[in-house]
Formats: sequence, structure tokens, C-alpha cells
Amino acid sequence: MVKFRVFRFSPEKDRKPRYVDYNIEDTCGLTVLDALKLIKTDMDPSLSFRHSCRSAICGSCAVSINGKNMLACNTQVDALGKSRVVVEPLPGYPVINDLVVDFAPFFGQYRSVQPYLVSKTAPPEKERIQSVEARKKYDAPAQCIMCAACTTSCPIVWTDDKYLGPAALTKVWRFVADSRDDITDERLAMVNNEYGIWRCHTMFRCAEACPKEIDTTEAIENLRREVLKRAFSRRR
Repeated sequence: MVKFRVFRFSPEKDRKPRYVDYNIEDTCGLTVLDALKLIKTDMDPSLSFRHSCRSAICGSCAVSINGKNMLACNTQVDALGKSRVVVEPLPGYPVINDLVVDFAPFFGQYRSVQPYLVSKTAPPEKERIQSVEARKKYDAPAQCIMCAACTTSCPIVWTDDKYLGPAALTKVWRFVADSRDDITDERLAMVNNEYGIWRCHTMFRCAEACPKEIDTTEAIENLRREVLKRAFSRRR
């Protein structure tokens, strides 16, 4: 038997958060998302949480499980090796209801970095050709599913709402590394400030939390390196 201790809080009716325990006897083959759905279906229909694809692609089911940000859909209960599993909302953002948080700050920072390819040349008849080697430069950051697990694991994000955060900065590196993008200087200027790449304290919590194993810390370091290279080249 595994006891699920689930964070419960509805700002409209609750004065403060609480935890409710639910016991599940047979967890063989169950993911944490399966367990949450079982709780909602058979024990407590009032429980709120997000989910969609169930395939670790959409990122909507990210929650804190035993203190670590994970995707509920690809986290096996038995693999946790615990008789008690604590499920909480992602930290750092306002709770809308139970395990559902307000992602408006997250997507606001994401939109602010122009997360799309920008070309200053006329589009070709078919496609913009890119070599395999050039594509490999941003293979990892291109796998980001925008689950916010990395950003909400960062203590700086918890205390500074102006900080862009690792997901947005990784997205910047994804386009800086893309040979088809034509606004590298503008992108680097966008993050070369106290709320961008220089606010990161290199704690690696973001990289550890990424369900796609993207080294977000490395992406931020790559941006710093590009900024410094350009600064030194101008001085020569």
C-alpha cells in the first residue's frame, strides 16, 4: 500500500493549504498520473490537476513529487521506492486550485524573448537548407516541452519575478545556435542584463529537474560565452 499525501488548496474557499491522504493498495504499473486519476475517479472528484498527452510530450502534468519537479505521467510509483508519496504543485507560482498553478508569469517571460525564428531575408521557394552538423548545435534545447519543471525549481525565480528563468533563456540559446536565425545580436542584448544570463547562480537545479535531460545550465553558460566573445572582439 502506498499513501499519497496530496496538496489541497482552493484560494476561493480555503484560508490556508492542507494535505489529504489517500491510500492506494496496488500500485504495480501505475504512474503518479494514474494514481491521481484513480483518486479523482474513485475517492475524491474534487481533486484538481492538469494532464493531457500522457506521453511526456505536452508537459502539462508537471508537479512536485517528494520534493522534486517531475512529470506525473512518466513517473512510476513503484520506482519511487516510498510507502508515502507527497504530491504538490510546482513551486513559485500562484495556486489556482490544488495542483494547478498559474502559468501566466512563465509564459509571459517566454513570450518576451521572441521564441521563434527571425529571418531578415526573403523566404526561399522551398525551405531554408541547414546541415546536419548545424542542426546538432541546438538538438537538446529544441526538445523543450515547456513544462516549467526547470524554471519552478530555480530559487531565484521564487524570489525575483523579473528574472527570465532557465526555460526562456534556453529558448534564446536554441535560436542563437540556429544558423537560420538572423537576430543573434539582438537576442544576446535581450538577455545581457541583471534579469537575464547574469542573474543565474549556476545551481544546476534546473538541469536536474528537466524531464527531457536538457542541460539548461549549459545553455545559459553558452549565452554568457557568446556575449563575452563579442565584447572582447569589439575591444581589439
